[in-house]
Amino acid sequence: MTTFPPTFADDVIDQPAKAQFETFIDEHRRALNGYLDGLTEEQVRRSLVPSRTTLLGLVKHAAFVEKVWFDEAVTCRSRAEIGIPATPDESFILDDADTIATIQQAHREACEASRRATASLSLDDVLRGNRRGPLPLRWVYLHVLRELAQHCGHAEILREQLLTE
Repeated sequence: MTTFPPTFADDVIDQPAKAQFETFIDEHRRALNGYLDGLTEEQVRRSLVPSRTTLLGLVKHAAFVEKVWFDEAVTCRSRAEIGIPATPDESFILDDADTIATIQQAHREACEASRRATASLSLDDVLRGNRRGPLPLRWVYLHVLRELAQHCGHAEILREQLLTE
């Protein structure tokens, strides 16, 4: 089993709710990105399940998620304008230029852009650019946290399979 740095959740117990959400989200962002560390290009592209899911594809998809929830939803720009796939399924597709380094960097950049996009917002601010309709930032944070937690679980299992082959 992979071990990552301890949680910082205890550091924000007495902080405002927004700081707590952001800390938990950032922990999951770092963990998901880190699941690629120490593996080969071949390993992270290996398909171990019937779907398009690969370890590298999961992190690429996570960058897509950041752009959907913190660019599209905040700025109301279309996915085409942002330069991301139209559907989540397409966001898992790897091309020849996708490497551990490029995907990790793209993910880090997407996360930083997300932090900037929400820095001046409150949890009750409504984001109007999502396909579901207007949503408060609080709901978006919860949704993203849930999705990142699920993908960290997927990544943990894939990484364990790769390391025990």
